[in-house]
Amino acid sequence: MQKVTTLILILCLLLSGAFCYASGAAGMENEKGEKIDIEVKEKTCHGGSDRGACITPSINGHVLAVTFCENLGQVSVEITTDTGAMVDCVVAQTPNGLQFYISNAGSYIVNFTLPNGDEYYGEFEVED
Repeated sequence: MQKVTTLILILCLLLSGAFCYASGAAGMENEKGEKIDIEVKEKTCHGGSDRGACITPSINGHVLAVTFCENLGQVSVEITTDTGAMVDCVVAQTPNGLQFYISNAGSYIVNFTLPNGDEYYGEFEVED
């Protein structure tokens, strides 16, 4: 009887360990998405220095994250499809970070307009 009890306890211990491992492996599978940096290109510049290096957008799945490394003032961020349809638009005070959720897969363009009229953009893809 004692051997049966010991066997059952060992099986319970092994099963709980297996469930913990499976749960951890499934959790890691969701976190494997890698962020992809988006190249920022200058659209128009009205003199002064290139501020595109201060804008860092990246895409991770359906989430577009944008960070500004210095104070650029109030920056307008506009996301459109590659055909020009508006997806989202926000005016944000910098330096800070922004996140946008893009629900549909496809090709997109993010435009940044600085207070002095300088414009920068980046092109990216959202995949399912």
